[in-house]
Amino acid sequence: MLRPEISSTSPSVPAASQSSAEPWSQGPRYNFGLQETPQSLPSAKASASTPWGTSGAAGDRSSSSSLPGPVPSALPAPRSYFENKRSYAENTFASNFNFGTSSSSARDNIYPQTLKTPLSAGNPQRSGYKSWTPQMGYSATSSSAVSVHSPSVIVAVVEGRGLARGEIGMASIDLKSPQIILSQFADNTTYAKVITKLKILSPLEIIMSNTACVVGNSTKLFTLITENFKNVNFTTVQRKYFNETKGLEYIEQLCIAEFSTVLMEVQSKYYCLAAVAALLKYVEFIQNSVYAPKSLKICFQGSEQTAMIDSSSAQNLELLVNIQDSRNNHTLFGVLNYTKTPGGSRRLRSNILEPLVDIETINMRLDCVQELLQDEELFFGLQSVIARFLDTEQLLSVLVQIPKQDTVNAAESKITNLIYLKHTLELVDPLKIALKNCNTPLLRAYYGSLEDKRFGIILEKIKTVINDDARYMKGCLNMRTQKCYAVRSNINEFLDIARRTYTEIVDDIAGMISQLAEKYSLPLRTSFSSARGFFIQMTIDCAALPNDQLPSEFIKISKVKNSYSFTSADLIKMNERCQESLREIYHMTYMIVCKLLSEIYEHIHCLYKLSDTVSMLDMLLSFAHACTLSDYVRPEFTDPLATKQGWHPILERISVEKPCCQPIPYITEGSNFLIIPGPKYEWEIHIFKQIALCQIMAQIGSYVPAEYSSFRIAEQIFTRISTDDDIETNSSTFMKEMKEIAYILHNVNDKSLILIDELGRGTNTEEGIGICYAVCEYLLSLKAFTLFATHFLELCHIDAMYPNVENMHFEVQHVKNTSRNKEAILYTYKLSKGFTEEKNYGLKAAEVSSLPPSIVLDAKEITTQITRQILQYQRSTPEMERQRAVYHLATRLVQTARNSRLDPDSLRTYLSNLKKKYEAEFPKAEQVSGRTEEE
Repeated sequence: MLRPEISSTSPSVPAASQSSAEPWSQGPRYNFGLQETPQSLPSAKASASTPWGTSGAAGDRSSSSSLPGPVPSALPAPRSYFENKRSYAENTFASNFNFGTSSSSARDNIYPQTLKTPLSAGNPQRSGYKSWTPQMGYSATSSSAVSVHSPSVIVAVVEGRGLARGEIGMASIDLKSPQIILSQFADNTTYAKVITKLKILSPLEIIMSNTACVVGNSTKLFTLITENFKNVNFTTVQRKYFNETKGLEYIEQLCIAEFSTVLMEVQSKYYCLAAVAALLKYVEFIQNSVYAPKSLKICFQGSEQTAMIDSSSAQNLELLVNIQDSRNNHTLFGVLNYTKTPGGSRRLRSNILEPLVDIETINMRLDCVQELLQDEELFFGLQSVIARFLDTEQLLSVLVQIPKQDTVNAAESKITNLIYLKHTLELVDPLKIALKNCNTPLLRAYYGSLEDKRFGIILEKIKTVINDDARYMKGCLNMRTQKCYAVRSNINEFLDIARRTYTEIVDDIAGMISQLAEKYSLPLRTSFSSARGFFIQMTIDCAALPNDQLPSEFIKISKVKNSYSFTSADLIKMNERCQESLREIYHMTYMIVCKLLSEIYEHIHCLYKLSDTVSMLDMLLSFAHACTLSDYVRPEFTDPLATKQGWHPILERISVEKPCCQPIPYITEGSNFLIIPGPKYEWEIHIFKQIALCQIMAQIGSYVPAEYSSFRIAEQIFTRISTDDDIETNSSTFMKEMKEIAYILHNVNDKSLILIDELGRGTNTEEGIGICYAVCEYLLSLKAFTLFATHFLELCHIDAMYPNVENMHFEVQHVKNTSRNKEAILYTYKLSKGFTEEKNYGLKAAEVSSLPPSIVLDAKEITTQITRQILQYQRSTPEMERQRAVYHLATRLVQTARNSRLDPDSLRTYLSNLKKKYEAEFPKAEQVSGRTEEE
């Protein structure tokens, strides 16, 4: 580089500021020294209406005149090139939309303001659902200005009408990633799939048709979405923009050739095509830019490829957010997140919310994790390379957008991102070397994708224009220097002159500060920040200053301890000259970069493959890293759910020591409904959460915390755990219980995993038992795996009628309470089969409390009478017990036929033991008739 390095006090650069009133504005227009005729400027300001739901605020913006400071002699100083491009783009954009005519009150202003957005036609009532979406993406100088998980997804949703009601089309785009995801599916009247998908996407903004939200006649879908997404911006769009023909044209125009097979998938999916048409038209409007032809990755995702986890279950299980403190990372995401790139973190998050259901894909991931754990060289080699990657998806998103107006921020952003692209492509070879000796099919496939010759073609094209030593660097001044001297010399003579001018100005600044240091005998040094530009810093004791004050020449003084920061009037003027010279450099560099990018677009598909490869490798490395910190085991996928010596992954992170291993009940199709009676006990909730968390970990391809684990693929995971009311929806505890259990009953299937902790607590005992009994009977008609914790002991006797019910209980210990000289109950962590021998645990808890003894005695007598009346109708018969034994034998035989890997001799021994166990259950049946007499 030509420039000597100067210390920078700002290692990170804040994102470029955006105007909330004009989200597409990229900042003021500048003079870049290109001569254009005055006739090219528009003579009137466009005041146009738009089809969007509400109006954006308009503010005055004056045109910039020639900025102070010298301009290279070879370059004239005419009107701004960017001004004219902006004016042309806005007028053209408005005319293409046919939004309206120009306002006569604005004809004296040359440059158009923000496009005003009155309410959509046909829906003047809905004005409160829209607030402007700021442009997301890279800042001009920093790739980390935007949080990894800050909302940046815009979703368009449309529903069929008439006989097609319930058919949903969705299209979403992440403004940080140039990928459009389409989906179309049939939903029921609860719209559970829509709400779940939107919760997973965490949208910044939702677009719907104006006909769906007419006051007094809004659709049920619109009402449910607005109730569930109160903090999300809503935009209403005229129905005509949901046009499936236009959507298909967009896909044909913008989709990369390698992904063009999506056309075959969606050509008859009219609703998702309509949604993508409205989405892309709206994104063009708010971004004030269009996507380059053949530059987007467009894919169609059905609703059967992943497991469904509703938002309530995600919250109860603490998948992403801790219930107690949303700021800490004591969540499943926090346990597994050792990713090095933003893309890897996003992929992990989406996988946790949508686990896989394809066993083959899951096992391929597990094979990769196993190889990474066994090969340390591969693990550390990959990790060191992956850590050097930037946010590839966000980089692509910025590169494929073509601004409708050229501004300084747009120019600076394109230059920055081209340097980032060069940095990314230079990491392809190190990544190939790291993967060269891998063995698993998935890693070999990723290695093969890196063999694409287009990586080398793009890099060679970049290197013909960009200096070899131009690279991504931390620090705003370092990055500014990289951008200034990114383009090679002798490509543009005017650019070389402008850079020499910039170099001279920076040298003059350094020289002036040196002279001031000599003049006042002070230890002054040159510093730089993105907000102040060049300024002066000094570290000195206050007592060492003459008269304890700085010279009057220094202004804008700030002090932190013994460190002073200040500037001078001359330095401010030189900063202005420096900025003007910099803008000229950026403009001419931008012209060269745009030409280069136009040559790169035809090869851009390989960058999507690279982005996918990096994010997936990052996530798999994160799984392997988590395994190295704990004794996780590889899960198996069979028919039963079985875990030996498992523990809660989040509790392990919180605890100083490894938490005790909790017994997980053995669940099969023959015993798919487990009832755990007893008091409200914290270990019940922990075991429930542990089962669900391990199930999710297994289905995303991670090892699980246990000595051995086997899972059946769950297509849906439901939980009903919370006992709180909901003030926001005006729901009592009981009403919230009913809403949650209704959601489960409407959406459950045979492949679901259901965890219910206490149902019917919010009403009287008779009604609570009745509701629980009815819910249990409905779930027993399915093959879903269900764990049901309750304090209603009456439910335990449902096993007399249903052989697939298994009763479990926590064992207890009786300990002496020395302070009260009474016996107390201590619940253990051990979960055992059968009824609990401990009766009336509530009365025993009351007995050791401060209740009067007479009250406790009366309660015991009443409880005994009620229990005797209930149990006489709930006795098992020998025939029931015989049928139960036959049912269990049959399910074990089916399970063995499906999953056994035993050799013939071992299988023969196992079947012999199974026969003996079956025969041993018949003596129990003979004793059933008198089993409850003594109770």
